[in-house]
Amino acid sequence: MTVRSPKLFVRSYGCQMNVYDAERMSDALAPEGYVATETPEDADVIVLNTCHIREKAAEKVYSELGRIRKMKQETGRAPIVAVAGCVAQAEGAEILKRAPVVDLVVGPQSYQNLPELIARAKAGARPVDTDFAVSEKFARLAEATPRAIRGRSVAAFLTVQEGCDKFCSFCVVPYTRGAEVSRPVGQIVAEAERLAAAGVREITLLGQNVDAFHGEGPDGRSWSLARLLYRLAEIDGIARLRYTTSHPLDFAEDLITAHRDLDKLMPYLHLPVQSGSDRVLKAMNRRHKAADYLRLIERIRAARPDMALSGDFIVGFPGETDAEFEATMRIVDEAAYASAFSFKYSPRPGTPAAEREGQVSEDVKTERLLRLQALIAARQAAFQRSLVGRPIEVLVERVGRHDGQMAGRSPYLTPVQIADCEVAVGDLIEVDVTGVGPNSLFAASRKPAEQPKSLRQFAEATA
Repeated sequence: MTVRSPKLFVRSYGCQMNVYDAERMSDALAPEGYVATETPEDADVIVLNTCHIREKAAEKVYSELGRIRKMKQETGRAPIVAVAGCVAQAEGAEILKRAPVVDLVVGPQSYQNLPELIARAKAGARPVDTDFAVSEKFARLAEATPRAIRGRSVAAFLTVQEGCDKFCSFCVVPYTRGAEVSRPVGQIVAEAERLAAAGVREITLLGQNVDAFHGEGPDGRSWSLARLLYRLAEIDGIARLRYTTSHPLDFAEDLITAHRDLDKLMPYLHLPVQSGSDRVLKAMNRRHKAADYLRLIERIRAARPDMALSGDFIVGFPGETDAEFEATMRIVDEAAYASAFSFKYSPRPGTPAAEREGQVSEDVKTERLLRLQALIAARQAAFQRSLVGRPIEVLVERVGRHDGQMAGRSPYLTPVQIADCEVAVGDLIEVDVTGVGPNSLFAASRKPAEQPKSLRQFAEATA
């Protein structure tokens, strides 16, 4: 008689760290026999891995819980329903009161306890675990099996730092993820080596404030992010390194030097600024000025001329005037972003900005956001057009939708569709960009020939 394996469905909202955390939750439950399923309808455990950065992100979770409640009523099935992530951390037991369909609540630092929490929920308890034991979390989380790693992607996320000490006045991260904590270097290197051994070619290091990384090295000293990157670049099989998200205040000189020296470190940087107005930046508690940010970009590009940038912007912060919004428009032009993310300000309970006077109306925020997004889209389109006719290196990630087509990503994270391409997933290949689509590049693979040794040679060849 065949025993049916219990099924796990995880839906993640928000940032890349939630994607990483979802994978680690799956790894934690794999020894219990759980296998992943793509639909909640046949799951034995449903986990909503939540984001609390914006109001709509939190409300989406409660809408989804309403659909799950209806599904349980219609099917007669009774899967365990868990709310995880930052909404779980922020609201805790209130979630159980607001949504009776929920069986357990687990914060982002307690995923290692999932097997025990699920067992307690099955026994009729409704446990809530929102402790902040970050070091314990990574020490106790189950390792992903090589098979699980291979089934995900040739590109992987790796969390190296959690939490934030900056306390931007609009942000809930210090309250939901806690103070800055960095993982030990040895732990990170061991995980990276396991990823490489299973076929991962690209690793993105994650942290709420990743350039503030200060993990303990094998020498007993605190290592910077730059030093960690140099060490990871030594791992055989890892061809590309990235990191996100950075804060301008913590962008040290050795990190700029690492971008100059390490060919494996991709020439693409996500460096949020949030506003182009110094008064708004001060009100946000960003502790830098617009000119400081632009000077930092100049130094980075001087070290790595082929560097492309992305950023984050908030429009309609309390008290933002038309002139201050125009300052944000100017900084987008001056920084020449390859891409950027922009949002309307969303008051988050418990943050200083939520109590400020001068809240901007939704109509004004919407009008400003549309203008900003139009400018960002134009900048992004211009950057992508600049790649047409140039050779770039692509990491092949999957088979494309059409016969003979493969799909991958450029050094700048742009999706690339490659025609008539006889290569394997995981290959790094040189292509010529032939066209630009709404969300991707089109390219033709070059004939086998002597390959450039580094991405920098691609930039030098087209300078």
